[in-house]
Amino acid sequence: MNKDLLAIVGIGIHPFGRSDLTAQEMALVAIRQALADAGVTWPAIELAVGGSLDGGQADVMVGELGPTGLPFVNVLNGCATGAASLITAGSMITAGTGELGVVVGFDKHPRGAFAAADVTTWGVGKWYGQNGMFVNPQFFGMKIQRYMHEYGISEETLARVAVKSYENGALNPNAWRRKPISEEDIMSSRMINFPLRQYMVCSPSEGAVALVVCHPDVADKYTDTPVFVRASTLRSRQYGSFELFQTSLPADLPPTPSQLASKAAFEAAGLTPSDIDVWQLQDTESGAEVMHMAEVGLCSDGEQTDLIATGQTRIGGSHPVNTDGGLIANGEPVGASGLRMVFEATTQLRGDAGDRQVAGATNALTHVYGAPGISACTILSTQRGS
Repeated sequence: MNKDLLAIVGIGIHPFGRSDLTAQEMALVAIRQALADAGVTWPAIELAVGGSLDGGQADVMVGELGPTGLPFVNVLNGCATGAASLITAGSMITAGTGELGVVVGFDKHPRGAFAAADVTTWGVGKWYGQNGMFVNPQFFGMKIQRYMHEYGISEETLARVAVKSYENGALNPNAWRRKPISEEDIMSSRMINFPLRQYMVCSPSEGAVALVVCHPDVADKYTDTPVFVRASTLRSRQYGSFELFQTSLPADLPPTPSQLASKAAFEAAGLTPSDIDVWQLQDTESGAEVMHMAEVGLCSDGEQTDLIATGQTRIGGSHPVNTDGGLIANGEPVGASGLRMVFEATTQLRGDAGDRQVAGATNALTHVYGAPGISACTILSTQRGS
């Protein structure tokens, strides 16, 4: 996408975790917060985009917000739903559909699992599910085992990622898991799929996030602290890529969707990884954060061990990652998760993150990854691109 896809001028969130509200009711809370933050009312909104996996259609919420006749597009792109919604809104604004819009993501998943799915709709045969392979943790375990073998990553490194996540979650009033957990307790927690233990893996969750976005040229009408979306790119898998539900692998693996998406995002934004102050990375489990650090350009393969051990990925370190606790502390309501990252990045770039604030942050990257092999990267900045 082009530089300055759009500007974010309002943000809202319903805390993640468990709620007595329905998914759509949580989304309405987030939307109304975002509208108030931008200083506008619903009738001023000219377009809307929203998505959810299990929480219902987004566009039905106009019944509560007001049926004004605006174009409201529903988006579903797995874990990339939030990023895809943001890209869609930017494209609509660029195309002249309107200058002011709402982007919303929300979900409400039951404890322990996402809704049941027909394995054949994911490009694999029934045998894949019958053999117990249609379960995300088994894929995560196999993928990080291979990576650990190739680059010398230890189980202790995975535990330290989770320690950081829970510490950051404790600083985040909107997080689900708000209690620090020691490395010892993480290493002694129940094994899920080797080498991943209970406290290294995120849980299905509930929550909602909304953004008010506009054409960059009019951002000053709504706020003194706009955050500009310099780039937002989405890529799917290439042939032979090691992804969820892949039934075989070639000897030589091609670039991952995350490598493709991040490379395209940096090129579009005119920035490099060295310019990024805050990193929000998909951490469905600790191993994912480790692998994605290299895939998006934060470091080279194998450098994660030292960076994590020396605290460089903590708040105050040289490369702060998942300052709001990430998926490990927040859980993953699929439709809301990608926008939660944008919410946190925007909060950081505004300087409003309180105890978890990264000093002087001016650029941030958010990254999502999910089935069946899709990734999106968004680069946000306090300054417009040239």
